[in-house]
Amino acid sequence: MEFRGYLPMTFQLIAGNPALDLVNTLDWRFGTRGPQDLLTCYGDVLRFAQQSKLLTSAHIRRLGRCGGAASAAQVLESCRELREAMADIFYAQLDGRRSSAAARTALERYFQAAHGALTLNWTQSPRVQWDWDRQAKNAEAPIWALALSAEDLMTSEAVFRVRSCDNPECRWLFLDGSKNHTRRWCDMKLCGNRIKARKFKARQKSSEVPGNSSKA
Repeated sequence: MEFRGYLPMTFQLIAGNPALDLVNTLDWRFGTRGPQDLLTCYGDVLRFAQQSKLLTSAHIRRLGRCGGAASAAQVLESCRELREAMADIFYAQLDGRRSSAAARTALERYFQAAHGALTLNWTQSPRVQWDWDRQAKNAEAPIWALALSAEDLMTSEAVFRVRSCDNPECRWLFLDGSKNHTRRWCDMKLCGNRIKARKFKARQKSSEVPGNSSKA
């Protein structure tokens, strides 16, 4: 198992929803120099699930102690597949096009797998709740939790508030909870200030007097 610790890596969780934050783990998806994958091992998947509060710290510790390299690699691949299926669907919505059939099929498969792993917990009978206690050591638990988070979002009215960052090389996803639904940036400190600074420099350059080559 590749997970070596229990303190979470600091993911930039700015989206307001774990499913959208997962899509954002492929950073600079639209960048000219190519994307950067922030999920490089099973440990990253566990850290993301812990930081997103999708699984408890105790559950994360159990998962970190069990399994092997093969199952860890498979879960990492599945997490990336789930992420890219959601990315296809959400960016298609934002760009006014139809998502791919492959993405929709993959997402439905992950939703069904997550529901299939749930069992009823009767410890507080007659009150019951769905959980994964019988699957506590299954390495796929983070995938199920992420799939259910995506399902909750996509079956709610909140899905119509999904936006992407105005930085064309970033386009991180987020839920727009602003009063007038006018949020433009993933985060002002990350992209908003950079774009504003770039526009300011461009305006300064365009306003320079031709032929003036003096330097401060």
